[in-house]
Amino acid sequence: MTALEKNILDILTEDARITPKKIAAMLSVDENEVKTRIARMEKTGVIVKYTAIVNDEAADESVVEALIEVKVTPKKKEGFDGIAKQIAAFPEVKSVYLMSGAYDLAVLIEDRSLQQVARFVSERISTFDGVISTATHFLLKKYKIEGTVTEREDADNRILVQA
Repeated sequence: MTALEKNILDILTEDARITPKKIAAMLSVDENEVKTRIARMEKTGVIVKYTAIVNDEAADESVVEALIEVKVTPKKKEGFDGIAKQIAAFPEVKSVYLMSGAYDLAVLIEDRSLQQVARFVSERISTFDGVISTATHFLLKKYKIEGTVTEREDADNRILVQA
């Protein structure tokens, strides 16, 4: 990756809505060069997706997110990849990571309720061949998402108490 591409990625990572024209001005390069580099990074899979970071609390969305640690026995010729791909195929799964430590995989899921998450773990993940154990952690509050603090500084977050 070139220095220019790294700079373009840094800008897009901070705000994916910035136009190639603005990026070109920020980096003092030609707009067509920025467009070409972005297209190349999209084609080669360096840029996977553009997305918005949503603070579910502020949006009044009632979703339950959980981090599920999964300990597995790797399969011959597949290692951890086979089971990771199977888990990643479920629509509830937002992310799957290979981890070091006591558990092998970290799975971030989102569903409508605690019961739905529990069912997902007990009826889907734990039934895979090679899954030894799981540990489920429910996300209670998000303070920072993808490098961005979620709480506005001007917000009054005190709990209303009436006498």
